Amino acid sequence: METYTLKVCHLYGNLLNTYGDNGNLLILDYYAKQLGIHLETEIISIHEEFNESDFDFVFFGGGQDFEQFIVSEDIQAKKENLINYIENDGVMLAICGGYQLLGEYYIGAKGERINGIHALPHYTLSQDNNRFIGDIEIYNEQFNETYYGFENHNGITFLGEGEEPLGVVKQGHGNNGKDGSEGVRYKNVIGSYFHGPLLARNKNLALRILNMAMKKKYNIEFELEQLH
Repeated sequence: METYTLKVCHLYGNLLNTYGDNGNLLILDYYAKQLGIHLETEIISIHEEFNESDFDFVFFGGGQDFEQFIVSEDIQAKKENLINYIENDGVMLAICGGYQLLGEYYIGAKGERINGIHALPHYTLSQDNNRFIGDIEIYNEQFNETYYGFENHNGITFLGEGEEPLGVVKQGHGNNGKDGSEGVRYKNVIGSYFHGPLLARNKNLALRILNMAMKKKYNIEFELEQLH
């Protein structure tokens, strides 16, 4: 079997790992090895430059309020390069806080407005004395796939123009508990509130992410049946 290499950026991997979200990279590596793909992972954190041409996939996890605030300030220096990466069809998975920070802004625990990087047009408000917690199930009509996960978030996110949800909520709350959407899809970016990690319970989505990166770098796509 021919071996391919994908270079992975774990954005703020030493700061953002709520509920074991880093496990998404372990799952991705597990399936990648089955397909002859070698993942080379590098953490890019505070005071370090993000060079969009260095990476084939970016993982951006979530964190507690303190860590997320530190990241929200530092990431402004990486903003231009991250936007270039996204607009040039760079592949990214962003979970919870990472998902929020890709947008326009989010409202913090004390009611403060915290700027995102404005890469995507969604925004996130804060609930008063409430969280969305529990199992969640969503359906992606385009791929005819159902995704399962666990949500635990105070933020309520509203998608903007040009964004599509990752799926329609069948059980749980999703982005905001109002419009039936969960997560986001924009170009080769996937964002979600699924903790747990997301890819451990959704192998088809893991393969789709690998396929997006392989298609962009090598113009190669694998069949879903090759993943087991």
